[in-house]
Amino acid sequence: MTSDNPVINERPVLSKNTSTTHYELPIEGMTCASCAGRIEKLLSGLSGVNSVQVNLATDSVHIELSDDVAINTVCAAINNSGYAVAEEEFQLNISGMSCASCVGRIEKALNKLSGVRAVSVNLAAEAARISAIKNHLNISQLIAAIKDAGYTASSVDETEAGVDGSLQSSQGEAKTKTSKESRHLMIAVALSAPMLLGMIFSVFGLDLMPPPWLQFMLATPIQFWLGARFYRAAWFALKARTGNMDLLVAMGTTASYGLSVFELFSQYLSQNTQQAMGHYYFEASAVVITLVLLGKWLERRAKHQTTAAIQALQALRPEVARVRASNKDSDVAIEAIQAGDIVVVKPGERIPVDGTIVEGGGHLDESMITGENMPTYKSVGDAVVGGVINTDALLLIKTTAVGTETTLARIIRLVESAQAAKAPVQRLVDKVSMVFVPVVIAIAIATVVGWYLHNGDLQGAIINGVAVLVIACPCALGLATPAAIMTGTGVAASHGILIKDAQALEIAHNITVVVFDKTGTLTVGKPSLREYIACDNDSKHLLALAAAVQQGSDHPLAQAVLNQAKAQQITAIEASELKTLAGRGVSAIVQERLLILGNTRLMKESGVSLASLEQQAQDLENDGNTVSWLAELGDAPSLIGLLAFGDEIKPSAKSAIERLQNKGIKTLMITGDNEGSARAVAAKLGLQDYIANVLPDGKSEEIRKLRSANTIVAMVGDGINDAPALAAADVGIAMATGTDVAMHTAGITLMRGDPDLIADAIDISRRSYQKIRQNLFWAFIYNLLGIPLAASGLLSPVVAGAAMAFSSVSVISNALLLKRWKPKA
Repeated sequence: MTSDNPVINERPVLSKNTSTTHYELPIEGMTCASCAGRIEKLLSGLSGVNSVQVNLATDSVHIELSDDVAINTVCAAINNSGYAVAEEEFQLNISGMSCASCVGRIEKALNKLSGVRAVSVNLAAEAARISAIKNHLNISQLIAAIKDAGYTASSVDETEAGVDGSLQSSQGEAKTKTSKESRHLMIAVALSAPMLLGMIFSVFGLDLMPPPWLQFMLATPIQFWLGARFYRAAWFALKARTGNMDLLVAMGTTASYGLSVFELFSQYLSQNTQQAMGHYYFEASAVVITLVLLGKWLERRAKHQTTAAIQALQALRPEVARVRASNKDSDVAIEAIQAGDIVVVKPGERIPVDGTIVEGGGHLDESMITGENMPTYKSVGDAVVGGVINTDALLLIKTTAVGTETTLARIIRLVESAQAAKAPVQRLVDKVSMVFVPVVIAIAIATVVGWYLHNGDLQGAIINGVAVLVIACPCALGLATPAAIMTGTGVAASHGILIKDAQALEIAHNITVVVFDKTGTLTVGKPSLREYIACDNDSKHLLALAAAVQQGSDHPLAQAVLNQAKAQQITAIEASELKTLAGRGVSAIVQERLLILGNTRLMKESGVSLASLEQQAQDLENDGNTVSWLAELGDAPSLIGLLAFGDEIKPSAKSAIERLQNKGIKTLMITGDNEGSARAVAAKLGLQDYIANVLPDGKSEEIRKLRSANTIVAMVGDGINDAPALAAADVGIAMATGTDVAMHTAGITLMRGDPDLIADAIDISRRSYQKIRQNLFWAFIYNLLGIPLAASGLLSPVVAGAAMAFSSVSVISNALLLKRWKPKA
């Protein structure tokens, strides 16, 4: 039974009487009492649900849930039933992370919060994205949970995230942190240099090591001042009953430093001058900390380069625009501009907003948005996007979108989203990282015990254990995947290829079949009326009737008819009761006659004989034209005539298909056009197969059939009717020249309508995934080889520290090689 009572609890609170929790869940998709009853019946049948009240008026459901049942179980049940629990997304900047174990710990802490649906923490971006049930959590609760886990977090303002990104919001903080790290590194180098030089010269038989007390004085500030960050992070890790890289460094260097201090004071107290010049390990602890600081400094510089694409996009947005009002121009802050304002853009300036040109015409450099190097000519009536450069004319632009709704802002959001997302392979790495540190500590303890039992040398045993702790590096594991994803998606975006998420990037490298929509994807998408043949030879009257039926429609074929009628100076005939017949055509009442205009399927369904013009239609279709028929319905349906439309094939379509086929990828076309037209286009382009006469809702079914044959299918389209097929494919690829619906559905968006970019998108995906595999291979092999070598006593702590620092830097440097990638399109 549904209830329209007001909501009792805005957020989950514990019940006073029993161990249950009350939740108020906002629901999307309810339209009637039947929906409410269905949800109530569904939830009432779940184990652990004590009571359910669905409120259709507020689109919410109030439930009382046993504490041993997770709220996410209820949410999943609602989502699987065809409705959705409303969610909101939070973005946080996080500082204090040092390795993959930190990522796992933060995700674990956030996932413990009731109402959190999904968490993705990115080590390379030092950021987190959290999806939660709407109105159940606030940003303070998330920050507090991260703080309890031992890290610091700050919110990313929604507007700032959408336009300038989380990277820019923390830019000042990042510069300050980098400056501080640089100072600490220089001090560490200065203090450790005498001991490092002494250690190097000792290899050549020269004893230049500073006296023990000077070593102690040099190593102590490094250990407890410059190395304090490791102790703080290690303490928080222990409080959270977990481990991280900082814990390993703190344990290893403390053991080395503590052993040296013990030896120094023991010899001083015993007055044993014979042993006073014995070997100490101050240089090991000092140099290891210095090397780790060096590694972190290099790592931060390399991370900064992985975000270069976002920073370049952010730089495209002007801070001020010139607005014309009452024939006067004035400079206005970009945030103050509103839709409808007229913006004046002089030659050489960047266009500050999305809009439509109302005066002037000239060439625009759109390379940073679309990747197209040649300037594009735009004139009155053409749409323009903010961030592009006006090269040679004075333009007046009417603003249509500002702030977070501009194309540039949406591109930045897409790239940030892709860079923050986790690739499926990273999930496995995170699981390994969670147990990595405890396993390493166990190996280090076993090393100390083993060596001591073997030769009784406690000092040597401890030093070998220190080497194990220091060389183990979960950092490289944590950076391997996100560094490659951030660099790959960034360089792709700079060339007009927007990859929405890491999953699309990972799947795209395995694509085996690419399915093309025809109109607007392989063709220009601006068909023209090439032939119109009337059964009574009165072609002018045929065109007048067709124009009457098509008036008011924005379909490309309708526009072609209206343009031709206008060119022939044909006066429009009044029409009424205009109707769209999905996937078939249109109908209307014209001069008291019921007319239909559409494809062959519509004619057959309506009982219209096409025999009189069938041969002409066949010839036109064989030439690649799309044929539509005009008929009158009544007691005896009769054919009035046919109209043949032609659409120019895009210049790069054939080369794009050849490139895909050279990569071993099968290409086929799916279209609603007739068999003859589809066959002609497929032959011209060299497509391996085609499927014709497919209704819009049938495209997705054809995609599912292809996927059932154990193939990885990519669907390329640009229209609203392509959206279901884009969603049904393993990877949807949308042309940005098409509709927003297609772009939102697709995993990859091409910012210019060039089919050649499809092969480039697959190429950058393959190269990025190759870098991910290389990075993971080296990260795992490094640890698999380094830890046994350290445990066997073949590596000193100093060498181990240098290797650890090198591993993280090498992983990021390898990923940065992707910045050299260039599309062939």
